[in-house]
Amino acid sequence: MEEKYLTKEGLENLKKELEYLKKEGRIEVSEELKEAILFGDLSENAAYDEAKEKQSLLESKINDLEKLINSAKVIEEGQGNGWVKIGSYVTLKGDSGEEKYYIVGEEEANPLENRISFKSPLGKELINKPKGAEVEIKTPRGLLKYKILKID
Repeated sequence: MEEKYLTKEGLENLKKELEYLKKEGRIEVSEELKEAILFGDLSENAAYDEAKEKQSLLESKINDLEKLINSAKVIEEGQGNGWVKIGSYVTLKGDSGEEKYYIVGEEEANPLENRISFKSPLGKELINKPKGAEVEIKTPRGLLKYKILKID
């Protein structure tokens, strides 16, 4: 099974979501099923079919979360010793000025929050590079060049 990289906070959030789905989520779906059964003939009962589909999706989500949590490797921040690693905060200088990114696993990536996956084009170029290194990224808009100013 492939390891999934998560921050401590990300892992805790997934555990909370799993707990919610196992308790409240299952209760909600159970109530919907009970209510739908009261409508009678299950062979032509759209509410029952919808509730069963919702139950299937819920159990699938629970299963996926359990697998993710069990295969998670917690990212230790600041363990790169001067090199970009998963869990590093990296300050880059590019054509548009300075930008700071947090290198995370795929499950927590959010470009709007400058949290980029180590598997993204930029993440791949940054991993295992030291302070002062220059990287180039090919994009649909052309070549972007960055210099690593700081690694935290």
